[in-house]
Amino acid sequence: MTVRIKLWDLPTRVFHWLLLALVTASFITGWTGGNAMEWHGRAGITIIGLLSFRLAWGLIGSTHARFSRFVRGPAAIAGYLRGGWIGVGHNPLGALSVLAMLALLLCQALGGLFANDDIAYNGPYFNAISKNLSDWITGWHKRGAWLILGVIGLHLAAILYYTHVRKETLIQPMLTGTKEVPETLAGESARGGSALALVVALVLGFAACWAASGVLLEKAPVVQTIQTTAPATKPAANAGW
Repeated sequence: MTVRIKLWDLPTRVFHWLLLALVTASFITGWTGGNAMEWHGRAGITIIGLLSFRLAWGLIGSTHARFSRFVRGPAAIAGYLRGGWIGVGHNPLGALSVLAMLALLLCQALGGLFANDDIAYNGPYFNAISKNLSDWITGWHKRGAWLILGVIGLHLAAILYYTHVRKETLIQPMLTGTKEVPETLAGESARGGSALALVVALVLGFAACWAASGVLLEKAPVVQTIQTTAPATKPAANAGW
């Protein structure tokens, strides 16, 4: 017997698909370059806001969205590898990939705030550091893109493995929010994640976007110097004795 339980809440699902869209847009605009770099920067700033929301939601959201629910220690991971884990949501090993993805994307987006393309685009906080440091960060920003692609590849491979080998769907619950599970897991339906918690997480996300946009960078006042040319004066005549 199976029952249908609530697994992923709406904020978690919206976050997941928005993040996918923004990461895709970041890769496309980054590789395109030129005028597209402005959109690359906007996507990065929005990603920072989304990740900030997810970090907050991981503390005050519904059951299976909380880090305390799915982040486990080495013993739980070893138990999962031996086939002894029974549950719903992220398994102990999958939790590591979630944390790795969030950490990599956050570092990548934060680095982009200080990066430059040596042509026309500078990150919102480019002027807060030296050009040499910005170039160094830019180099790692470019390398990080390949690392993120690798993690995404592993994520997709895991989805295919669970779908075709273990016959467990992962995509549908992220679309509908519900999942068919054995009757013994009926009590695992998600709870919590109040409207107030959602408002708090959204405020933190928007605040992170606002800060990432460069408003915290103190701008030196522009002093306009108006140079006037004084009229030439005739030299005074030598005074007689």
